[in-house]
Amino acid sequence: MIVAAGTWMQVVAQKNIGVGAKPVNGAEVYFDGSRKMLDEKWTYWDGPRLSATLPIKWTVVQDPTGKGMALNSNDPAGAGGKYGAADIVTKEKFRDFRAHVEFYITKPGGNSGVYLQNRYEIQVLDGDTTSHGMAAVINESPSPYHAYNGVGKWNSYDIVFRAARFENGKRTEKAMVTMYFNGKKVHDNQLINQVWGGPNSGMDGGNEGGKGITDAPGGLKLQAEGHDVLYRNIWIQKLDLKEAKTSF
Repeated sequence: MIVAAGTWMQVVAQKNIGVGAKPVNGAEVYFDGSRKMLDEKWTYWDGPRLSATLPIKWTVVQDPTGKGMALNSNDPAGAGGKYGAADIVTKEKFRDFRAHVEFYITKPGGNSGVYLQNRYEIQVLDGDTTSHGMAAVINESPSPYHAYNGVGKWNSYDIVFRAARFENGKRTEKAMVTMYFNGKKVHDNQLINQVWGGPNSGMDGGNEGGKGITDAPGGLKLQAEGHDVLYRNIWIQKLDLKEAKTSF
């Protein structure tokens, strides 16, 4: 189900943000704590550094804060910070969408990342307050570190993303994102200029130094960097945003 621009006000009215937020109307759950859903809806990203093999080696573990299960991103192939070696991505690909992702960093320095369209990284990195740090649109915005709940606690990203627009194969409008971090609005209609991190980071990372953005849709990607960063309660709602606006 794609929510058209004409019903955008209904989306705005259903904020459903923060840790534990339930899916908004029309959203699809992509991780409910089960191994079955992991295998059905996710796969490894087939990037230039991929060294992991299916089935996915991320493990489903007990939620450290209580009942339920969570997904541990510590894939053996990603040990030593080899991003791109064992990153997982939804099989479904998206243009405009709303997403909810919850993560839990178990130890200081924990590192992972949430990639929009398998291109643009929202950083997950304990201890870093720079534009490369926690909850930053990586290298595009300052880290809103003040909203971070810290190690040993669940954190949430609530995101509305609008894909870049193209005419005759040329980008005419940059990608845009609005995000709440633990219920606090930290990015509002933030433009995204390029893909950062090189060809191992995500789609288009190797095109013109990350500036060669293409018009292909992409999945939601989670990064494996050899750390025990957990994920749970992931849901996504497809949107169709005619106007260059993501604020909600």
